[in-house]
Amino acid sequence: MSELIQATGKRKSAIARVRLKLGSGQIIVNGKAVDEYFPREALQILVRGPFEKTESLGRYDIDARLNGGGVAGQAGALRHGIARALEKLDETQRGTLKRAGYLTRDPRKKERKKYGQKGARARFQFSKR
Repeated sequence: MSELIQATGKRKSAIARVRLKLGSGQIIVNGKAVDEYFPREALQILVRGPFEKTESLGRYDIDARLNGGGVAGQAGALRHGIARALEKLDETQRGTLKRAGYLTRDPRKKERKKYGQKGARARFQFSKR
């Protein structure tokens, strides 16, 4: 089974194109190792989440291309992409990934600034008198 599985993950404005294949558990993100690309331990744990839930850590190699968004959004997009790739590979893992919430695309995005206001929700100061 040396087939290549491709999936796309999204979070905020970040997009992750994930390629999964049988290997030694190496995760390459934009040409760098995952711990080099995401120096914060919390983001590394976030990315490895789908593997830990499906007990397949160290079984597959990941080559991912990330663009858009910030580091946290990119980590979320990568997690989503990995989960979708694992689901494509083995349909029996769908329930486990779904219960963990890894297959659900996080719909939260930055809210737009409204006219006549300072920001998305913040108003200009109001004086009654």
